[in-house]
Amino acid sequence: MIRAFIGYDDREAAAFGVLSHSIHARATEPVSIAPLRLTELAGVYKRPRDPLQSTDFSFSRFLTPYLCGYEGWAIFMDCDMLVLDDIAKLWRLRDQRYAVQVVKHVHVPREEVKFLGAVQTKYAKKNWSSVMLMNCGKCMKLTPDYVNAASGLELHQFKWLEGDHLIGEIPPAWNHLVGYDAPRRDASLVHYTIGGPYFEAYRDCEYAREWFAERDAMLRVDERAKAPAKA
Repeated sequence: MIRAFIGYDDREAAAFGVLSHSIHARATEPVSIAPLRLTELAGVYKRPRDPLQSTDFSFSRFLTPYLCGYEGWAIFMDCDMLVLDDIAKLWRLRDQRYAVQVVKHVHVPREEVKFLGAVQTKYAKKNWSSVMLMNCGKCMKLTPDYVNAASGLELHQFKWLEGDHLIGEIPPAWNHLVGYDAPRRDASLVHYTIGGPYFEAYRDCEYAREWFAERDAMLRVDERAKAPAKA
């Protein structure tokens, strides 16, 4: 079973639904998807909201290993994404040498503000944590107490690991940053990091057509009656 955790924010509920559909529609192995919804983490996640926090799941993502009992592997991804390939291909990239595997972006945002007026922050390893293959048994420092107290930079820059040698790499196609990375048509996972097409201001961004097509496929209902089975 492929375990996937998706960050959840009420302001982007449609994004979560479409992303989940895009995963299941292309998966060739069973996938269990869990939203990291703060109302469901109330007894565990007690961190006050940071003024620089742009989404509800900015820090709760680091509870993924705890929620897995620090056993096996899990995938975390932001909700502002679309999967266009078989997630089993990403799952097969797991490498026991590492605690976490990411796309190692060199990402320096140009803008100061992103979707819904959120402040755009700049720091080393930005967006590395937006898609993570997590080897939960090697992430045992990520206890609820630690996640609730650590600084944002400690968490997102993986300072909870004993060194960067524990951070493995996955191909860039598995976290294509719309509006930053050079346009490509072979992305396996599209990341609308500035703002997704479900927001009016970004309706015409790269890969918007694919997002709307996925939404329409998710909403499809076939009302045709099936022919009775022959005796």
